[in-house]
Amino acid sequence: MKSISKTSMLQWVLLLAATILLSAGCAKKPAATTTAVPDTTVTEEMGQDTMQTGGIDEMAMGESTIEEGASEFGVATAAVPALQTISFEFDQYTLSAAAQDVLVSNAAYMQANPGQKVRIEGYCDERGSDEYNLALGQRRALAAKNFLVSLGIDPLLLSVISYGEELPLDPSNTEEAYALNRRAEFKVER
Repeated sequence: MKSISKTSMLQWVLLLAATILLSAGCAKKPAATTTAVPDTTVTEEMGQDTMQTGGIDEMAMGESTIEEGASEFGVATAAVPALQTISFEFDQYTLSAAAQDVLVSNAAYMQANPGQKVRIEGYCDERGSDEYNLALGQRRALAAKNFLVSLGIDPLLLSVISYGEELPLDPSNTEEAYALNRRAEFKVER
């Protein structure tokens, strides 16, 4: 009787182990996720300003450009020397007095060139999570936009986008590089 009980107990243990192994082997595996580059950007408006794929306006540029390119949204942009970049302090999106002075100058350019659409691009240094940096870049671009609107610039001529920590000016890990990368750039949409 005692040997039957041991055999029976051994069978139960083996059956239990087999059940656990089978259930673990049949468990659902999480689906693989991929992130496309356009998903890493945050835009204020996903309407016509940023999703335009055709019919790019070929408006004449009053000044020479130093950089031209097409974004992933199909909107060609050009850096114009008169539109200067502003910088931000670490983990901040408030506008310093120096940044406000630059924005006054940028507003003067926009008022002298009516009808030109300007895209404000917010950037961060590499510290912080991707999600945090995208949100911070968005806040930086919006702070610049709101200041320009307070100076009389038509908000319909301004769009914002955040690149977070993507596209750093200086990829090194120094305080100087971080300071360069905490910025908002202004580009004319063509």
